[in-house]
Amino acid sequence: MKQVKWGIIGLGGIASKFADGFQFTKNAKLFAISSKNENKLLEFKNKFQIDENYCFSNYDSLLECKDLDMVYIALPHSFHHEWVIKSIEKGKNILVEKPATVNFSQMENIKNNLKNKNIFFSEAFMYRYHPQIPKIVDLLKNKIIGNLISMESFFGFNALTRRKIFGIKFKKKPNKYNRLFSKELGGGAILDIGCYPVSFSIFVASLISKIDFNRIEVLNKKKEIGPTGVDMNSFAELNFGNNFKSKVFASLIKNLGKKTKIIGTKGELIIEDTWSPTNISLINVTGENKETIKIKCHNNVYAYEIDTLSTCILENKKEPNFPGMTINETLENMRILDKWLN
Repeated sequence: MKQVKWGIIGLGGIASKFADGFQFTKNAKLFAISSKNENKLLEFKNKFQIDENYCFSNYDSLLECKDLDMVYIALPHSFHHEWVIKSIEKGKNILVEKPATVNFSQMENIKNNLKNKNIFFSEAFMYRYHPQIPKIVDLLKNKIIGNLISMESFFGFNALTRRKIFGIKFKKKPNKYNRLFSKELGGGAILDIGCYPVSFSIFVASLISKIDFNRIEVLNKKKEIGPTGVDMNSFAELNFGNNFKSKVFASLIKNLGKKTKIIGTKGELIIEDTWSPTNISLINVTGENKETIKIKCHNNVYAYEIDTLSTCILENKKEPNFPGMTINETLENMRILDKWLN
């Protein structure tokens, strides 16, 4: 089987988790890496057995590599737009970590730059490729909970976990140099994790009818701004204009979990871990058709994403098929995030 050769720009925590997924795929190979941090470059080289000729200390050199089929951009949010544009200029197929950009206008610029080019582009929402997603779609389309009315979707964790000093617990303060809390790096709850429930809300709402994105309203916005100037705890209600509404929650200071509840006329569908279930994923249906569904899944959720997108490259596609994240979905996701942020 032919393998798609991947390169990674930026070797942070998310890149490491992503890279672990290659060992579980047959059609993909981690071929090249790039980082300005020599220690990370060496660590990745040794861990993933990368040929030293394909370990680059600057990002441009990786983009010049003619042996690559696909580039995964895993830099902090504020660098995404710049390196997506540079990747387009070099004719590289692109997967960019979420959020694709830090605002709608940047994403619009990317879409314009991709026009009339035979380049694959997608935003890295790995949950879209998890085996629980087709099952959820099947259940909802077969109206197991009746006609869809609304949903509530959560993503939140406490990034300020307490530390112990002499047995006494102290709560950490937000660090402006930490990407989660840095305004310059595109931090904050909405951009970093709020993009998940918003993207899933778009996904579910689109199962009802085609969405007129000009009619979407972002209502009852609440944001708790921290000392570094970014939102740390946020909420909004989305009205899709097709009789479907969604409440979205995102937090960097509260353990909200990863649950989604979809409400219909005959019951509710509850996804216990919407974003990254491993081993077993649980879907609970309440109401008229009460049921608990267990889905066996891989321990590395990124392997599903790598495998599916590598197939897209081998088939010369420019974006993933449903339920993958298309460029128009990414654009509208950013439009909603802009409204939530501002």
